Amino acid sequence: MNKIQFALSQIKSIKQRDPSLKSTLEILFFPGFRAMNTWFSAHKLYLKGHYALARFLSLRAQQKTGIDIHPGAQIGTDFFIDHGSGVVIGETCIIGDHVTLYQGVTLGATGKTTGNRHPILQNNTVIGAGAKIIGRITIGHDARIGAGSVIIRDVPPYTTMVPAPARPVRYRNHKLPVLTVERLNSRMEEELRYIRNTEERLERKMRCLERKRRSTPCREPERLRH
Repeated sequence: MNKIQFALSQIKSIKQRDPSLKSTLEILFFPGFRAMNTWFSAHKLYLKGHYALARFLSLRAQQKTGIDIHPGAQIGTDFFIDHGSGVVIGETCIIGDHVTLYQGVTLGATGKTTGNRHPILQNNTVIGAGAKIIGRITIGHDARIGAGSVIIRDVPPYTTMVPAPARPVRYRNHKLPVLTVERLNSRMEEELRYIRNTEERLERKMRCLERKRRSTPCREPERLRH
């Protein structure tokens, strides 16, 4: 595939997957499109051993687009970077076909290893905004990684990974109490105690009504114990 064919395939991919697109001309200004076309040239130079020139091209693209793709990364067909600002793709990354990345995604290494140290993304994976995938791990095909996730272990195919949801910790400069496991257990015990007391009260009422039906005097139920 030459550069023109690669650019045309990128245009086709963006048209299919970006609902905000109004015209083909817009694609020429998309940071993902520009970064990928520069990667194509830099990757060719990298494979030929022109490492310094390849890095020069990739760093120029990073300055212009905010997307850092190492020229050594291996990327399949129909790869789409949406928005793209802050995306980092390491040297030994292997990305399959029909993969989508959103802004702020990092495909990085731990910094302590050599050789193959970056993630492998299999076909049809989608990586949400701000996700961090670290180390030589594999994201299985058709997997979905939620925004803000931090992934340090393999993800099986067809799996969706999500991070912990946000929770309030401060309101009007007042710190909110944290619901710890101990407090949660205490709260559950209180609820169970209330349920048991309510059941006992209802049973006594039923027995009283039954005695009244038989014209037998009964004692009123005791008040709930707290």
